[in-house]
Amino acid sequence: MENKQATILIVDDEPANLRVLKQILQQDYRLIFAKGGQEALRLAHDKKPNLILLDIMMPDITGLEVCKQLKADPVTTKIPVIFVTALNDHDDEAQGLELGAVDYITKPVSAPVVKARVATHLSLVQADELRRTRLQVIQRLGHASEYKDNETGMHVMRMSHYSQVLALAYGFSEQRADDLLHAAPMHDLGKIGIPDSIMLKPGKLTDEEFDVMKTHPVIGAHILGDDDSDLISLAKVVALTHHEKWDGTGYPNGLAGKDIPVEGRIVAIADVFDALTSVRPYKDAWSIERAVELIQNESGKHFDPELVSLFVQELDKMLEIKQRWKDE
Repeated sequence: MENKQATILIVDDEPANLRVLKQILQQDYRLIFAKGGQEALRLAHDKKPNLILLDIMMPDITGLEVCKQLKADPVTTKIPVIFVTALNDHDDEAQGLELGAVDYITKPVSAPVVKARVATHLSLVQADELRRTRLQVIQRLGHASEYKDNETGMHVMRMSHYSQVLALAYGFSEQRADDLLHAAPMHDLGKIGIPDSIMLKPGKLTDEEFDVMKTHPVIGAHILGDDDSDLISLAKVVALTHHEKWDGTGYPNGLAGKDIPVEGRIVAIADVFDALTSVRPYKDAWSIERAVELIQNESGKHFDPELVSLFVQELDKMLEIKQRWKDE
């Protein structure tokens, strides 16, 4: 969003105040104006501005009520609201922030302050939109990889949520665990590059075919490439390392122990647990007890021992996820 493309709705019942803000902002933004709360609500819904500068004291409905209604409407809830007001009461400021406003500017306004606050919050909007767009791209790539696999979309949902639970138990922050939730669906993206004759083969793969299959982590990492997006970078890590094993016998790089990124170690357990406990064309679903026993037996071999302990500790949450996203 370049400044020239950003639209700002300015709401104030005093024409003089509208003129002042117009003078400050008209060179950099597209401006629309409202002289009352009801008009502001209509314009916000119809024009969907990128930011709203909102007076509090207005004759029809107050700016506080306008903000409340904006945040209650799914169409306008994400539009940042900055109050521009002569009030200097901390209670009013606190109430406005509780209703969802992002900032306050006190009248009489200072041009540098107005420009700086507007630019800052538009930059935050841009960053949020960029993150949402990247997340949507990742989700669509995840769906694309399902077309090349005999696994279901529910598998991707379950193993992603298993990964999030395990990450939180390991000590990830809420944000970092949420990032892993969204990156985990990329774990098998590279299967897009594996020939159908191998991907769709009903029987056991030959050694040569399995060698080809083992290239899918590298293919996935190549597709995701080098990007400055934290989310896409994390997806690349997951794609490349979820088949590595704690004892160094995994692929593609034979990493061992904590040389394997923890996100890859987490997804490895989540992926295997769901694969074991799900029906596949080539096998019946294992019982929960049998799958957990295998994972425990693979502690220190395939899987990180600490993560295996945490997985068992969080098993009830895993089973809730399994129930929530059952295969059709």
